[in-house]
Amino acid sequence: MAKIALVTGANRGIGLEVCRQLAKADAQVILTARDEFKGKEAVKKLTADGLDATFYQLDVTDEENIRNLRNFVMEKFDRLDILVNNAGILLDEGIRGLDVPMDTVRKTFEVNVLGLMSMCQAFIPLMRKNNYGRIVNFSSILGQLDSMEGGYPSYRMSKTAVNAVTRILADEVAGSNILINSVHPGWVRTDMGGPSATRSIEEGAKTPVWLCFLPDNGPSGKFFYDKHQIKW
Repeated sequence: MAKIALVTGANRGIGLEVCRQLAKADAQVILTARDEFKGKEAVKKLTADGLDATFYQLDVTDEENIRNLRNFVMEKFDRLDILVNNAGILLDEGIRGLDVPMDTVRKTFEVNVLGLMSMCQAFIPLMRKNNYGRIVNFSSILGQLDSMEGGYPSYRMSKTAVNAVTRILADEVAGSNILINSVHPGWVRTDMGGPSATRSIEEGAKTPVWLCFLPDNGPSGKFFYDKHQIKW
């Protein structure tokens, strides 16, 4: 039976490529994006290649929107096997912690952390019902406490918090065949990563997609880069 996979922030970049690789692995993909036009155009690109993809408009900071999405998934598929929390923003490049506006911190956390956690809260009960789930939370080595430095303060803190959410929820669902992990995709040539980044979008999507298909005895509550566990 084909896996049902949902990816947030997927109208471009790594999110779109994750959708592509999941669909090529025979998953039925629900591509979500905040911008309806861009999201539908992204789905057209996938379906033009013969891939199975459906669009749903989603703002991860809107809890009613998330509830409506959950209802849509339940009515259309009655389950969700894979959740990829890719949606994220970077608003404080080149800004120091001493100077970052608190509004920037709040906006970053609303999307990168609270939106991600809301998605987990919405869909983990559905995964529990079917005793199967794989959740991949996009993080970054910029959030590693092991090597924390200055700069990018709200982005760094948000990714540290993402890792905390991963560990908390992974522990809470232990034994239920729901595996939850964080991933660092690397420095990827996307709108966020910029043209000087060292790896392609295809390379950046490989480890997240690998985590989507972990076996039942696979790792959970861990942080991965290039299919290897890394420090928090």
